Amino acid sequence: MIEMRSDTFTLPTEQMVSAMTQAVLGDDVYGEDPTVNQLEELAAKSIGKPAACLMPSGTMANLAALLVHVPRGGKVVVGNESDIYLYEAGGASVCGGIVYEPIPTQPDGNLALDDLAAVLPPDADDPQFALPGLICVENTHNRMGGQALSQEYLAELKRFATGHGLAVHMDGARIFNAAVATGVSADQIAAHADSIQFCLSKGLSAPIGSILAGEVAFIEKARRVRKMLGGGMRQAGVFAAAGLLALTSMVDRLADDHQLAAQLAEGLAEVDGIDIDPKAVTTNIVLFRVTADGLNDNQFLAAVQQRGLVMGEFGHGRIRAVTHRGLTSADVSAAVAIVADVVRETS
Repeated sequence: MIEMRSDTFTLPTEQMVSAMTQAVLGDDVYGEDPTVNQLEELAAKSIGKPAACLMPSGTMANLAALLVHVPRGGKVVVGNESDIYLYEAGGASVCGGIVYEPIPTQPDGNLALDDLAAVLPPDADDPQFALPGLICVENTHNRMGGQALSQEYLAELKRFATGHGLAVHMDGARIFNAAVATGVSADQIAAHADSIQFCLSKGLSAPIGSILAGEVAFIEKARRVRKMLGGGMRQAGVFAAAGLLALTSMVDRLADDHQLAAQLAEGLAEVDGIDIDPKAVTTNIVLFRVTADGLNDNQFLAAVQQRGLVMGEFGHGRIRAVTHRGLTSADVSAAVAIVADVVRETS
C-alpha cells in the first residue's frame, strides 16, 4: 500500500529502535530521566528558546500553551482553518474555559492584521467583553497546503501582538519543514513567537512525542498543566531517545519529502480530470481537486485505495496527499499512474 494520508505514518528508523532499547532511564515526573532531559535541552537550543518540555502529543502541547497563556474566561484568536481550532477537540474551552475567536485564514496561511484588529474589544475595561490574551499561528499551515509563513509576516504579527499586549503561540508541528523550505533556521522562525510546539512524530519519524518550548517560567507552568492533563510520564526516555535522533539526523532529509511532493504535484498536473497548481506545493503537503465527471471525492478515494494508494479527503472539495520518509520516487510515480487510471476509467 502506498500511504499518503499523513507523515504521521512514518516508522522509526532502525537506529531509533536501537536507541530506544538502550536508553538510560529515570522518572521524568521527578525530572530524573536523563534521556528526556537531554532531549529537552537539545530541543530548546534547536528552536532558540530558554526551555522546553516533552509532551506526548502536539495536541497536548498546544493545549498546555493555551492554558498557560490565557486565563479562564479569556479569548484566544485562531485561524478558522487552523489545526488548533478544527482538530483538537475544543480542548481550551473544555479544560480552560477559554473562548476561541476564529478569523479568516488567508491562502498563504497568514492571519490578516486587519482581521486581528477587528476582533479586539473596543474597550478593554468594559466587562461585557472576553479579553483576548493570545494569537495562534500555524507554520507550516496544514490546510493551506503546507505553506510556510514568511519572516516578514511573522515580524509584523509579533509587533502587532506586542502593541496590543498579546502573546503569540506558534503551532509549529512541521516547523522544520518550514525551515528547510525557506532556508531560514527554525530558531529564527520561532523568534517571532512567545511559545512554540513542534512534532517529533511526523516527518522527523520518531514514534511519539512533541516539544513545547518557551521561557523558563512558561515551561514550568506548562509542566504543571501537562501533569493535570495526564501527560506526566515516567521512563519517557524510551521514546525521547528516538526524539534525539529525530532532531540530530532527520531534519535535513525533509528536503527529500519536499522533492517527492513536487514530483507528485507535477505528475498530477498532467492528468486530465485533476486540478492542481504545482507551484503552490512548497513542502510535503499536496492538495488537489478531482474534476472528472461522474467521480466524487469519496468514490475517487475508494477507487485509488482498491488499487493500493491511500490519500485523504480534506474539505472544500480537496484531496490531501502527504509525502514522507516511507515513500520513494517510484511510489510517487506509481501513485500518479493509479490516479490517472482511476480518472480515465470513470470519466
